[in-house]
Amino acid sequence: MPLLARMVPAPLVVDVRRGALAELGAILADQRISTSGRVAIAVGSTYGPIVQSTFRDGLAGADWFTVDGGTINTAIKLVEQIRRERYDAVVGIGGGTVLDVTKFAAARLGLPMVAVATNLAHDGIASPISTLDNDAGRGSYGVPAPLAVLVDLDLIARAPVRSVRSGIGEIVSNLSAIADWQTAHSLRGEEIDGLAISMARTAAEAVMNHPGTVSDDAFLTVLAEGLILSGISMVVAGTSRPSSGACHEISHAIDLLHPSRRAFHGEQVGIGAAFAWFLRGDLFAFEATVRCLHRHGLPVRPSDLGFSLEEFEGVVGYAPQTRPGRFTVLEESALTPSRITAKVNAFDDRISAVLESP
Repeated sequence: MPLLARMVPAPLVVDVRRGALAELGAILADQRISTSGRVAIAVGSTYGPIVQSTFRDGLAGADWFTVDGGTINTAIKLVEQIRRERYDAVVGIGGGTVLDVTKFAAARLGLPMVAVATNLAHDGIASPISTLDNDAGRGSYGVPAPLAVLVDLDLIARAPVRSVRSGIGEIVSNLSAIADWQTAHSLRGEEIDGLAISMARTAAEAVMNHPGTVSDDAFLTVLAEGLILSGISMVVAGTSRPSSGACHEISHAIDLLHPSRRAFHGEQVGIGAAFAWFLRGDLFAFEATVRCLHRHGLPVRPSDLGFSLEEFEGVVGYAPQTRPGRFTVLEESALTPSRITAKVNAFDDRISAVLESP
């Protein structure tokens, strides 16, 4: 009898609501992640005191560690600190930087990791990827996905609004990444995963079509669930393809060429996705993306990120080098310097037309 189903790795717990953080101890015990309470908890300097006050009378067996920075060296330092004692699990409580450092450390130590998000800036909440700065700029490292994911909307409400909005750009870019993946399948025979695509697309469309804003709990819940689902789609696919295409190549290029001027990741990939749609000639998807980003107060053109059109041309020209071997609309278009100039200028003009139209 053939096996007619596949096992899909997924978090044991996904809890998105106000007050979710208070249930951390119960979740650790109920799910047998740590019945003894011996866990290492990594927090950022911003939320550390707030989080620790929540557990003043609980998690007595936990030890607390502060994550300062998002470098590979920071992650290795955390590994060395945690391995001095015996723990059942590692818990990361913070934004993307804290979670990426904690995921990497847990992977090195062979311990299960629980993610408690205090921000919704990107889809690393439940992803099998840890993005850390290194001597070469910034690298992506494969790690096990978190065993449980909590998003406390009370903590999200304390996060800078701009950083939360960034998550919208991150999730919306899924649709462009999927288009790149499908093109690579058609033209290069690259294997695709329909389930991963369905998950990533569903997450993006739920956010794009939601009428709310980051001031609404209902919208924040959809955004958080979408980012979690996007991360799980990468677990299913075994690659970042469901959420990373030309949009992310453009963002990586900004990070490498202009490290001191980089914006939030989601802001950069949002513009990257808009440009990718324009380059494909899909004006419907392009306009939908631009309108969504603009409605939520996200950057929609290079100047919104502080870049001139000439600087953005340099970013586009360099972008394919950031992911050698990955085929996207940038590689498909085989852009020459003159064509890049023409496309970037036309892109900027078209955005003006979209924003000026009713």
